[in-house]
Amino acid sequence: MSKVQLNHVRLLRYATYFVFLCVGLPLSMQRAGTGPGQIGDVALLMWTACYLVFGLVYWLFTRDLGLRVDGLTRMAVLLILTGSALAIGVLSKSGLAALLLTIVASVVPWLVSVPVGMAWMVFAHLALIPVFMGFPVPFLAALMQSCLYFGFSALMFITSMVANQQAEEREELRRLNSELRATRALLAESTRIAERMRIARDLHDLVGHHLTALSLNLEVASHLTNDTARGHVLKAQSTAKQLLADVREVVSELRQDDAIDLTQALRSLTEGVPGLAVHLGIPQRFGVEDPRRAQMLLRCVQEILTNTVRHANARNLWLTFRHTGPDELCLDARDDGVSGGQLQPGNGLNGMRERLAEFGGSLDFRLGPTGGFALTARLPLGVEPTLAHAPFRSSSDNGLADDHDPAPHAKLSSPAEGQS
Repeated sequence: MSKVQLNHVRLLRYATYFVFLCVGLPLSMQRAGTGPGQIGDVALLMWTACYLVFGLVYWLFTRDLGLRVDGLTRMAVLLILTGSALAIGVLSKSGLAALLLTIVASVVPWLVSVPVGMAWMVFAHLALIPVFMGFPVPFLAALMQSCLYFGFSALMFITSMVANQQAEEREELRRLNSELRATRALLAESTRIAERMRIARDLHDLVGHHLTALSLNLEVASHLTNDTARGHVLKAQSTAKQLLADVREVVSELRQDDAIDLTQALRSLTEGVPGLAVHLGIPQRFGVEDPRRAQMLLRCVQEILTNTVRHANARNLWLTFRHTGPDELCLDARDDGVSGGQLQPGNGLNGMRERLAEFGGSLDFRLGPTGGFALTARLPLGVEPTLAHAPFRSSSDNGLADDHDPAPHAKLSSPAEGQS
């Protein structure tokens, strides 16, 4: 069984759970009645309801602390927690409200900005003054107690703010590390293909040229030698032709597999995204010949991941790559998040559309059938001369002179052939 990783955010959450349970101890020992120190049935019932509402809302929000939620939900959580905490103070006629506000201070940095959070803390603890005066307590004593609890809440607020900043920095570090690993995998693939192409060119320019020249010289020698030596010359010529054919086959094989394999790069990019399960569907042998297209695909996937984590409030993301034709690649992406009404493309989606348009591609996005976000990106895979990773080759050109060419020396001296 794998051990649960106890980071500082999880430990902070567990500590606030413990404080919440301790706050409930006076409630468990409270009895309804009319005697001294007792409260009525209705007050006890309302106290219990406020305590349960506070615990339920706090647990629902903190079980996925750091998950992106909309502004209305954040304000609703903050108002419910603050209101129920103050209500418990009024109903119990005690300082339990101040302890609960300390717990609320631990989630304020995850809900609102720092200035708004500080303003909330000031107003919430000012609201404690009339609660304390209802015990009854003199105004100065109530003010002093409110300031005392404000100090504890400020300490909790700063601690939680630091934890929030560290969590964001850790997520940024994870994202940069995933991009680095994906780029490293892409660079390794490009290096592998470049080395194969270099070997193929060397075989073509050096070995192929000399074998062709050798075959020509043996052809001339076969007409100048006597019958006894002609048999050996013809045998050597046949061996040279066979060796030339073998070199041609090796060059063709080296040039055939010149596509950049994106499998490892995509897996490195999509692994370990916090709070999001990425389901990646790719072909068995997924490669793109143009390195600029390959890099653009990785950037599009990274943008989809970032938008899903920040805005979609989703738990699952499906990325499917499929070939819709011999020269077109299609990326389908969808999530199970909650849509926010009309779709307004931001800088990320506009940037994806511009990147695809550079290669003649297109981008379509829409709301999913279950309310999530979905998009389809289409990318032509045609290799233009200015964008090609490898020089253009036709199916009939294998890079070496043909055995039956009547003038193979002409092909070897052609500048165009030297670039094939």
